[in-house]
Amino acid sequence: MDEPHELNGHAEPAGKGHKFVEAPESLLATIWMALRGDQVNLTTAPLRSAVILMAVPMVLEMVMESVFALVDIFFVSQLGADAVAAVGITESVVTVVFTIAIGLSIGVTALVARRIGEGNDEEAGHCAGQAFVLGTAISIPIGLFVAFQAESLLRIMGAESSVIETGSGYTKVMLGFNVVILLLFLLNAAFRGAGDATIAMRVLWVANGINIVLDPCLIFGWGPFPELGVTGAAVATTIGRGTAVALQLWVLFGSSGRIHVKPSHLRIDFAVMWTLIRLSAAGMFQAFVGMASWIAVIRILASFGSEAVAGHTIGIRIVLFGILPSWGLSNAAATLVGQALGANLPDRAERAAWIACKLNLVFLGALGTVFVVFAPWITGAFGGDDVTQKFATTSLRIVSAGFFFYAYGMVLTSAFNGAGDPWTPTWINIGCFWAFELPAAWLLAVPFGIGPIGVWLAMTIAFSLVAIVAVVLFRKGAWKTRKV
Repeated sequence: MDEPHELNGHAEPAGKGHKFVEAPESLLATIWMALRGDQVNLTTAPLRSAVILMAVPMVLEMVMESVFALVDIFFVSQLGADAVAAVGITESVVTVVFTIAIGLSIGVTALVARRIGEGNDEEAGHCAGQAFVLGTAISIPIGLFVAFQAESLLRIMGAESSVIETGSGYTKVMLGFNVVILLLFLLNAAFRGAGDATIAMRVLWVANGINIVLDPCLIFGWGPFPELGVTGAAVATTIGRGTAVALQLWVLFGSSGRIHVKPSHLRIDFAVMWTLIRLSAAGMFQAFVGMASWIAVIRILASFGSEAVAGHTIGIRIVLFGILPSWGLSNAAATLVGQALGANLPDRAERAAWIACKLNLVFLGALGTVFVVFAPWITGAFGGDDVTQKFATTSLRIVSAGFFFYAYGMVLTSAFNGAGDPWTPTWINIGCFWAFELPAAWLLAVPFGIGPIGVWLAMTIAFSLVAIVAVVLFRKGAWKTRKV
């Protein structure tokens, strides 16, 4: 049982002089409060309300992030195949930056959440300042390298001469200004760790609004804007993200939010920096395991023809878009676990994770049922020939059948990260994806002759195994004693 004070639902400030409001009881009022950004003490609020207060803005934040790619490809597709290929190849390289950003974000969220839970808002701001310094330092060499080697990079990735000529400017801008990608991720991770998820959501609204307006203007040269072609898409996205980062810094260095960064927090603190790197290294490797597995699965499917790959792409993109709310719930669990551990409430941390799991089960269970039953109609909206549609429908049905398991796996791996224990989900991923999924996918698809169905079966079983192993290890409770 948690401490008595956290059961009464009343607001009690964990940090000095910080004003909180009481969490409402009704669902609609809680959702409205989440969108409004009212400050609630997440270590004392009723747990279901706390999960919803964090999950709602996080879900919308992730939707906003996905809109960037959709908007860019919508306008760029009107420039021809070379422009689209340039975007696609560049995005495959940008995934390296995203891997670094995601890994660092795991460390930032865990560290800030723990300090906030302890009631040490000053140290939370210090951690955020160190994250800003670290992200900037990492981005500089990446940007300088790409600024001078964009053409060579595209050539290494297999781009044809026409693609290099069309898209090198896009690559230079996107990767040359990778600092805005890294900082957008890291500073939003700090806001989430502090319980200010609404701020993270709002800055992405601003970034997307700017990107949507500037994309056609800079690509096609509308009005007074220059016609930059595919490079214009990169410029628009970078301006949007850069504006969002400026807003993040304005909030962080102001005094209106829960987390406050002072100029003194930017002086390098090797102890904090090392903790961030230690936590983030595991997070980056964790993301790399998933990315490498994804590439290997595509390689196996490629041996069965372009229709199989195209069908898989359609099916998985539907799945990834559909489970965005689940990522919001998972991120909410990470913050609540971290803050509860910081407040020395390990039982509350555990209950927060299980509540998020159950909410995710309801959502993903319903969604998986819809995908399995209506798969032909859902995939049919994405076009393609009959063979492609058949593959897309089959992949969507097989992968969606495991949603009941994914609900727990997604939340609990995120909860481990929030507890400052990123190596546990990393080892789970290595075992379930590298040691099981990839060999099983190849064996079922090729020697056993099942074809692409074997690949999708292996994927579903692997993700289900992640959930089973995560439940077993989470119940053991070793994560409760992690020091961050």
